[in-house]
Amino acid sequence: MTTTAQTHRPDFLSGDEYSIPTYAVLSQDGTLHDGAEGPDLERDKALRIYHAMVATRVLDERMMAAQRQGRLSFYMQCTGEEAAVIGSAAALDDADMIMAQYREQGALAYRGFSFDEFMNQLFGNELDYGKGRQMPIHYGSRKLHYMTISSPLATQIPQATGYAYGQKLAGEGLCTIVYFGEGAASEGDFHAALNMAAVHEAPVIFFCRNNGYAISTPSVEQFAADGVAPRALGYRMHVIRVDGNDVLAVYRATEKARRLAVEENKPVLIEAMTYRLAAHSSSDDPSGYRSRKEEEAWRAKDPIRRMQLWLEAQGWWSEDEEKALQDELRREVLETMKRAEKRPPPAIDSMVTDVYADVTPALQHQLDALKQHVRRYPEAYPRGARSLDPALSHGDADQGGD
Repeated sequence: MTTTAQTHRPDFLSGDEYSIPTYAVLSQDGTLHDGAEGPDLERDKALRIYHAMVATRVLDERMMAAQRQGRLSFYMQCTGEEAAVIGSAAALDDADMIMAQYREQGALAYRGFSFDEFMNQLFGNELDYGKGRQMPIHYGSRKLHYMTISSPLATQIPQATGYAYGQKLAGEGLCTIVYFGEGAASEGDFHAALNMAAVHEAPVIFFCRNNGYAISTPSVEQFAADGVAPRALGYRMHVIRVDGNDVLAVYRATEKARRLAVEENKPVLIEAMTYRLAAHSSSDDPSGYRSRKEEEAWRAKDPIRRMQLWLEAQGWWSEDEEKALQDELRREVLETMKRAEKRPPPAIDSMVTDVYADVTPALQHQLDALKQHVRRYPEAYPRGARSLDPALSHGDADQGGD
């Protein structure tokens, strides 16, 4: 029901009457802004957050290099957005559901997803939870409450509302967080999700990573309003805009958003203002649509360096520990990648499992035909042929593959 005061003049509102500030706690030099209050963050948790941020950066750098070497078909980096993703994930209960877009590997790293698990998915080997059916970076983990990523843009947003409504009915005190970029907020799914969440009071946190670009389209060409945050007002939803490179601000904002969602069944929209330091994906060249000067300006706001300085100011971290961590993570990533590359692909039979409760005759017929084809042309499918019949293995079986 809509109730408003009555007026007798045709005065229109444009939205310019409202100004949503950006919440910030931590300066780039690692000190708190004047008047800012940091979150109640214990040393162990702060270091867990920082470790996940650095691990994500190292993983991204190494896997992008692997893609350029032809060892990996595709990759997308979180570089520059680690504070937004990991700071928010850290403010949740580990049993809360995470629905990601495709740049939130840091949330998985924070919850304990190992480099082995990352690599198995990226290379689609026999230990990949998705059995090699998804393209790289489409992670998922039932045990870590991280819904498997879907490629179509914004589909996870209304799904999150529905899942959160189910959590509300279950009454277990949990919520859902859904991540998306400001470009995805231009999809109709975004508006349908916010409206449903507001009407049904679903415990969901809509987390928008406003990184300035929807692939190559700058924000100024995406919408005329002051970012994404004001849209929440149209749905009578709680909203906050936060410095997405400030891990303390993101953590505290999400912590409060979770209380609203779980204790009061109030959906919340968080707009994190950040920047995608890397290309949109390994298929993108950002030099065609943004300047080096712009990138360097944002590189100076590196969220990892900002947190490192804060940790050092607390006496919780040192340069020696930083070097040791970097060396350890780089070594671990390289060793893990080599293991993952050598693992065989999923068994051919896995292509037809988990589709129906029982494999249908039609699927079995197709599988048998595939096996016959592979056996007939083993040189074209060396790895597949070897998994069917070791006697068909060739000396060059590790070169190429299907």
